[in-house]
Amino acid sequence: MNDWSLARLLSNLHEDIERRLSTARSSFGHAPSKGDASESVWLDLLTTYLPQRYQAASAHVVDSEGNFSDQIHVVIFDRQYSPFIFTFEGQKIIPAESVYAVFEAKQTINADLVRYAREKCASVRTLRRTSLPIPHAGGTYDPKPPKPILGGILTFESDWKAPLGDPLQKALSGGDAASRLDIGCVAAHGIFYRADDQFVVVAEKKPATAFLLELIARLQELATVPMINVRAYARWLEQ
Repeated sequence: MNDWSLARLLSNLHEDIERRLSTARSSFGHAPSKGDASESVWLDLLTTYLPQRYQAASAHVVDSEGNFSDQIHVVIFDRQYSPFIFTFEGQKIIPAESVYAVFEAKQTINADLVRYAREKCASVRTLRRTSLPIPHAGGTYDPKPPKPILGGILTFESDWKAPLGDPLQKALSGGDAASRLDIGCVAAHGIFYRADDQFVVVAEKKPATAFLLELIARLQELATVPMINVRAYARWLEQ
C-alpha cells in the first residue's frame, strides 16, 4: 500500500490556485498588474491540466468575414484540428471556429463585472463560424453545426456580502443567449454553472479544482469543433 491520497492531491491543487490568486491581489498595488497576474494564474491552471487537444491563451477571436472580438482574457481553443493561429509580438488571433470557451478573469465579482463578462462573451459568440462537409472512406458527412461556445467569469473574491447569494443569481440571470454565462469560479467561495436553463451555485470547499473538473466535463460534451473552411479566410489575401 502506498501513501498517495487522491483527496489530498485535489485539495492541494485548489490551495495552490487560491494562494496564488490571493498573492496577486495583496502584492500588486497597480490594478492592471493585479489583473495580469490573476489572468496568468488561471491560464497556467488550464494549460497544465486540460487535455493537450485544447490550448488556453489570452487572445482576440476573428471570423472569416473579418470581424474581431474584444480582447478575451482566457480563450480555450482547439489545436488538433484548427490551423490559422496568428501570433505577433505576444498577441494571438484565433479563428472563431476553433473556440470552445471564453472567460473574463477578474480579481472580484460584482454585478458590473458580470455584465462586462457577458459583453465579452457576446463579442465572440456573434462571430460567424464556417463548417465544411467531412470526408470519410465512404463519402462525406454533412457539415457539423457549430456547438455553443461556453462563457464564464473567473475571480478570486466577491464584492457581495453573501458571496454566492441572491445578488449573484440576479446578476447571472440577465442578458440574452449571446451574452449568457455558463460557468464560473469564485476561488475563495465556490462555483456556479448553468444546468437545464437554471443556475446551480455551489459553495465548494475546493472551488478551483471543482471548476476545473466541471469545465473538462463540459468540454467533453462539446466533442470536436467543426471543420473550418480555410478558403473563406484565404479570400482576404485578395484585399
